[in-house]
Amino acid sequence: MTAETDAGHGPVTGAPLRRRGEALESAIYEAVLQQLTTDGYARLTMEGVAAAAQTGKAALYRRWSSKEELVKDALRASLPPSGPAPDTGSLRGDLLEVVTRLRAAMVSELGAAVRAIMSELDHQRAHAFVEIVLERVVQPTTELIAEVLDRGTARGEVRPGAVTPLVTDLVPALMLYRIKMCGGDAVRLDPAEIVDELLLPIVRP
Repeated sequence: MTAETDAGHGPVTGAPLRRRGEALESAIYEAVLQQLTTDGYARLTMEGVAAAAQTGKAALYRRWSSKEELVKDALRASLPPSGPAPDTGSLRGDLLEVVTRLRAAMVSELGAAVRAIMSELDHQRAHAFVEIVLERVVQPTTELIAEVLDRGTARGEVRPGAVTPLVTDLVPALMLYRIKMCGGDAVRLDPAEIVDELLLPIVRP
């Protein structure tokens, strides 16, 4: 008698599947994000990830010496590229697009995983994970905002000299504050309010 299968994900007994390379890596990273969002960082285990990815624990330890290294690689692999700066033809439209992208990333499953890490770990232990978020999310966002504002300056929509690091940091700083201090309430942030009440009044001629 053959073992039952579950929607093409292999035997319901959880026996390891014969996957290699990118397919196995993708399944492992997906399992990491799922465990972070459902159980948190403290309860995430290599054994649990292996079971969820339907592979053997030894396959994880051959590549990652600890769950910290595994989670860091999962974040690096899962954080999407920021993409090119929007060009809607207006400053407000471009800023709305950038802020909407950032909010979407922060309320996604990946964003929930990051929130779980930041809410559980103290500053020192979270430093390595924060560095990844800064490099892959915050810095690209500030660069997009700077590009949009520079384009607005050329069109006369932005006051000359208004584009400074403090201004470009405003949106990600606000979002991260909400996540860390206000219970991950970024989903309730309205991009239009951020643009109309915060950014535009600061940079208008």
